[in-house]
Amino acid sequence: METLWFTEGNYITRRFVFNAKAIATFKAMAIAGKPGVKTSRIQALTCFIWKSFIAASRTASDSPKPSILVEAVDLRSRTKPPMSHDSTGNAFWWATAFVNPMGPKTELPELVETLNAATALYETDYTQTLQGEDGFETMSEYCNQLEELFSLEKPDILAFTCWSYLGFTETNFGWGEPFWVALMGKVGPAFRNLTVLIETRDGRGIEAWITLDEKRMAILERDPEFLAFASPNPRFSSL
Repeated sequence: METLWFTEGNYITRRFVFNAKAIATFKAMAIAGKPGVKTSRIQALTCFIWKSFIAASRTASDSPKPSILVEAVDLRSRTKPPMSHDSTGNAFWWATAFVNPMGPKTELPELVETLNAATALYETDYTQTLQGEDGFETMSEYCNQLEELFSLEKPDILAFTCWSYLGFTETNFGWGEPFWVALMGKVGPAFRNLTVLIETRDGRGIEAWITLDEKRMAILERDPEFLAFASPNPRFSSL
């Protein structure tokens, strides 16, 4: 199971900022021609990055691979009864979405529908199966299914976690609120193919800290469609 998440390689992290206009554009694109489909700012941006990752992976690989997106889902508000907002620990589990890059469902509206279906599972009784004595069995079954999928298809995996709206910019240790919140530390296999989303200080834009292998990152940084919306590492004063 460890090899699904932790694979040695040359990984780099880059910071991209998406302003409010770009995110609004993603939302409009995601629901265009899809009556009844809804999406959030985070989901629309997540799927745009996923779409760009699929394109970069297709260019980098000798043959296209199936693509899996896993998104961290906060379980605190979904347990019964809901957990306290002040609960500590990693109370989350993964929503998993899968697409074949050679199929017709790699455009933004289809990716959003796929992700919506994955996250909708946590609005059902599924969350209750993660609680109590049966919780370990449910999680083990999920891990076994994912491991089997990897062993058969060798897909790419891209993980997302959202740190937006967690109050980081309001934290005050006595010398004022932080001007900026960021990631730090050495990039290693624990961060491979991981995107961390953090809101900008004004709350309108979103920073995406994306970690990929060097080959895919180089392709992403030259992708004109991606760069039409993403600002690579802008100065803090411009946020």
